[in-house]
Amino acid sequence: MAVHEVFRLHITSEKFIVEPRGSEDGELLIIDRVTQDITLQGNQGQIPASAITKNIYGILGIIRLVAGAYLIVITKREKVGELMGQTIWTVAETEILSYKRTTTHLTEQQTVLNKMYLNMVESLLKTEFLYFSCTYDLTHTLQRLHNTSPDFNSMGLYERADQRFVWNGNILRELAQQPELSRYCLPVVFGFVEVSSCQVNGKSFEYVLISRRCIYRAGTRFNVRGVDSEGQVANFVETEQIVQYDGQYCSFVQTRGSIPLFWSQRANLKRLPSPTIQSTNHMSAFQKHFDDQIYNYGYQVIVNLVNHKGPEHQMEKMFAQTVANAQNENIKYESFDFHKECKGMRFDKVSILIERLEADRKRFGYFHQLRDGSVVTKQCGVFRTNCMDCLDRTNVVQSLLAMATLQEQLTRLDVLDAGQRLNEQKQFDTVFRNVWADNADALSIQYAGTGALKTDFTRTGKRTVMGALMDGWNSAVRYIRNNFQDGYRQDAIDLFLGNHIVEETEGLTTRSPLAVQRDWKFYVIPVVCLIALAMMIISLLLPGENASEQLMYVLFWGSATAISLATMMLFGTTFVDQPRLAQDKVKME
Repeated sequence: MAVHEVFRLHITSEKFIVEPRGSEDGELLIIDRVTQDITLQGNQGQIPASAITKNIYGILGIIRLVAGAYLIVITKREKVGELMGQTIWTVAETEILSYKRTTTHLTEQQTVLNKMYLNMVESLLKTEFLYFSCTYDLTHTLQRLHNTSPDFNSMGLYERADQRFVWNGNILRELAQQPELSRYCLPVVFGFVEVSSCQVNGKSFEYVLISRRCIYRAGTRFNVRGVDSEGQVANFVETEQIVQYDGQYCSFVQTRGSIPLFWSQRANLKRLPSPTIQSTNHMSAFQKHFDDQIYNYGYQVIVNLVNHKGPEHQMEKMFAQTVANAQNENIKYESFDFHKECKGMRFDKVSILIERLEADRKRFGYFHQLRDGSVVTKQCGVFRTNCMDCLDRTNVVQSLLAMATLQEQLTRLDVLDAGQRLNEQKQFDTVFRNVWADNADALSIQYAGTGALKTDFTRTGKRTVMGALMDGWNSAVRYIRNNFQDGYRQDAIDLFLGNHIVEETEGLTTRSPLAVQRDWKFYVIPVVCLIALAMMIISLLLPGENASEQLMYVLFWGSATAISLATMMLFGTTFVDQPRLAQDKVKME
């Protein structure tokens, strides 16, 4: 069942009245701002002339903060493209509307806290990566949709959605509790969607790439790693490549996700903190994770791209040993030291890995549906690819596997002639590479705070000096964001997903986690460092009465600077922007 596409929102002092445009039923969704009751009523002239009216394109949900409930609506959307004749949109602008007409009932501290929570919600909503469709189920792959029953297809979009990928599920709960409101419950996914019109050999087709980010164990790079006790892993993303041609559809699915062990890598001011593996039994969580993966996707080929030397080596060793101990016939482990094999910017050597995976890729196949709805082939397994972040190296390998399968699909669809190579079709090859590079950038921004590394290879097929320099810049920006901004970003995600529930008594009778006081070292040592550095520079620039006196001052203030910097590095976690919400629910210390 489709969701209403366009509404008029009428705002009065006592109610939010949502009027579907073009609805034959003449119904109204009425939200009482005082009692907070939500009802569906027939239109009998309840809309007063004094109401403030605006067009909206969907209800994201209702979130409760210190000041009370807020209604979140989509005020602007942009078209991404069409899939199976249904339009896909991205959220361009939103508005957060308070039920309360004033915040005078709040104390000064509560007002500050409420503003902080509002800013968190707004920061997440302003991302460019929230997608929806009012008529198409974006949360499911084509193969999952085909395997459903007629009863499933008659359900509302939110009710039948794969809840792993519904990012506004928490704030839609109040609406979803009433089945009659199903046409107002709009599921939104977070990740990446691109629809490109392409042409090869004079034949036009649509190339679609959808990446769905999972809501479980969601977060930012150094704050959420590994697996939890339920088998959910950090940065899990399902990526589906779709081809639409002459009424036929082909789909190929891959997944990525953090190494499913109990490990952490907390930011501590070092460029790359060493990963820490917990001394515990990993098997139960490992098995839960792969039981779920096998149930959803079939046979698993784990493609592990971490280093076989240095800090990453223990991760690779433990992962390989855990796979071996599991003795699961539905799991195969394939390890490839990406950085060693491709050193010297020889990224073409990734072909060694692709050749090793070729037999499994052919065995897995892909989903192919004819124009009459019948299915020729189905996909029976997936490649689950990971590196440490499941971003840069992972995306390079996934794009090459996708290209190999796409070659087969377009040949089978008679778009490519027998013997033709897809990567020789320059116009399409450019589209393909840029779509996958854009996918890499989107997923990397969401998890690490910057665009992806190594995208010059994805975009051009070769590693370049300029690409390496850009990677250096992105690495520097990642350092700043991962150490000094990601605590806030993590809190915004936890708040939006409901991992932290705000109490209206926060700042009044309940202590807010946002009110945590910083350690004294956070304030004192950086000030000492700045003063010492300034004095050292002054000592260098202003000549003393004699050279030895000037040297003494420079050495003294230089030593003070070095000692304070060393102290900051020693107590690195004190100076990092740590998340403050939901620490006991989604993160592992």
